[in-house]
Amino acid sequence: MADGGRSPTKPPAQAAALRYQAETDRAPRIVAKGEGALAEQILRSARESGVPIHASQELVAALMQFELDQHIPAALYVAIAEVLAWAYRLEADRSAVPAGPHPDIPHVPGD
Repeated sequence: MADGGRSPTKPPAQAAALRYQAETDRAPRIVAKGEGALAEQILRSARESGVPIHASQELVAALMQFELDQHIPAALYVAIAEVLAWAYRLEADRSAVPAGPHPDIPHVPGD
């Protein structure tokens, strides 16, 4: 190993959560952020709530610089808009999936 035999340490996980309500917010707000165990709790909470998770180390590093409940700065509008568009597409895809058996898949007795 190039580091003299020590194993490289993995940096602590980071996570940030945003909220955006077009009716009330002029821009998305940072509603949660943290490292290590707190980041894991944020991610776990998002998964349990069905909130889409977008992995971007660069974006989360930028968001970690701001205070909780702060609107994101204009410099991040394009990046966040792309993430929001991705999340909205995911939601649309999820709602397009019919509940129950798929109509094109025949039912097999005994299932």
